[in-house]
Amino acid sequence: MDITQEMNRHTSSELFAEAQNYFPGGVNSPVRAFKSVSGPPLFIKQGQGSRMTDEDGNEFLDFCCSWGPLILGHNHPSVREKVIQTVSKGTSFGTPTRLGNELGKLIIDNHAYLDKIRFVSSGTEAVMSAIRLARGVTGKSKVLKFDGCYHGHVDSLLVKAGSGLATFGVSTSAGIPQSFAQETLVIPLNDQEALEHTLQKHGHDIACIIVEPIPANNGLLLQDKSFLECLRLKAYKHNVLLIFDEVISGFRIGFEGAAGYYNIQPDIITFGKIIGGGMPVGAYGARTDIMSYIAPEGPVYQAGTLSANPVAMAAGYAALQELLQPGFYESMDNKTQQFVATIQDHTSARGYPVQMQQIGSIFWIAFAKDRILRADQIDPQSMEKFKILHHHLLQRGIYLGPSGYEVGFVSAAHSIQDLDYAARIIIEVMDIIHR
Repeated sequence: MDITQEMNRHTSSELFAEAQNYFPGGVNSPVRAFKSVSGPPLFIKQGQGSRMTDEDGNEFLDFCCSWGPLILGHNHPSVREKVIQTVSKGTSFGTPTRLGNELGKLIIDNHAYLDKIRFVSSGTEAVMSAIRLARGVTGKSKVLKFDGCYHGHVDSLLVKAGSGLATFGVSTSAGIPQSFAQETLVIPLNDQEALEHTLQKHGHDIACIIVEPIPANNGLLLQDKSFLECLRLKAYKHNVLLIFDEVISGFRIGFEGAAGYYNIQPDIITFGKIIGGGMPVGAYGARTDIMSYIAPEGPVYQAGTLSANPVAMAAGYAALQELLQPGFYESMDNKTQQFVATIQDHTSARGYPVQMQQIGSIFWIAFAKDRILRADQIDPQSMEKFKILHHHLLQRGIYLGPSGYEVGFVSAAHSIQDLDYAARIIIEVMDIIHR
C-alpha cells in the first residue's frame, strides 16, 4: 500500500458514530477514542497471532497487544482451547474452583518474591486492594507515589504533583474529593533528595510507597537499579511498606517481573491481565504475614464475585505454562533488542532526535535527544511527531497504541520477519518526519 494512500475506515467510522449514542465519547475507555492521533478509532473484528483485522478488513501487525497482556499474541491455541473447555462447563460460580488452586500454585511455585496471592478482576482493583492492605498493616493513612507512574483509576492515586519539592497530590479527575487527593504525596522519579525529605517529614503517616519499578504508562521511564534499591532501604528505615505495581511488568520481562529482574523484594506486588491470558483478571500478593491481614483471615476487607472465575483461571494457567518454557524470555528479549537496535542505529546515524527505550519485550519510541527518566522530561510538542508516525504506520498496516505516551509490546507471535518489516517501515516514516 502506498504510504500516501488513505486507509478505508468507512465501517469503523460508522460504528464509532453509532457508539457515541451509547457510550461517553463513543468508547468504554478514554484512550480508545484516538483523540491523540488521526481519524476515527479502529473497530477490531478479530486477531490471530501477531495480527488483528478491523471491521473494514484492514490487517495490522499489532504492537499494542491489548495494552500488554497478550504476550503470546492473539488467539493462542493453548489458551483458546482451555477457555472453550472451561466455558462448556460454566462461566462463573462465585465459589472456589480447582482451576484457581492450579493457577495460584503455578504462580507461587515459580515466583520467589511471593508467599500468597489474592485474585481480583483488574489491575486497578489489585492496586486499590494493595493500598488498603498497606494501610491496614501499618495503621497509617498516606501514600507516596511518583509523578509519571500510573496505578489505575483509584481515587487517591489519580493525582499529579503540585509545586514544591514534595507536595500533596492534586486531583487529575473531576469527582475525586480533594480530601482523598490529600492522602497522597507525589514526588519526581529518580530524585533521592525528594524521597528522603518526604519520608523525614511525613514518614510517621505514610503507609506505603507505590511505584512502577518499570514505569510504562507515561512513556518507558527506565530507572537505575540504585534508585529502586534506595526505595527499598528507605522504606525499611521509615517503617513504610514498598509496593511494586507490576500490572505491566509482571510476567512480561520475566516470570518474576521487575522484582526478579532487579532482585529487589517489595512488600506487596500487584499484577494485571497478563496472568489471565488476556481475560479480565488481576492479583496482589505478598509474604504470608502481610497477606494474613486479608479477610476472612484478617481485618482488611476485600471481596469480588468474579474473583478467580474459572474462565480467567483457565486462560491464565494455559498462558503462564507457555511462559515457563525454557528460553521463552531470552527469545523475547533478543528479538525485541534486535528490532529496537535496527531503528535506533538508523535514527542515530541520521542525527534524528529519537530514543528507542527498551526492556525485555517492552519498547517506547520517544522523540527526544537524550534518555528520558522522568515525566517532566517529555516534551509535549514531540507528540505531534508521534501523531504523524502513528498515521503513516496505520496506512502500512502497523498498529501502535494511539498515544505517544504509550509503550509498545512484542509478543511471542511476532516473527523475525514481522519485526524486520516493521523496523523497515518505521525507518521509512522516520525519514519522512525528519525531512
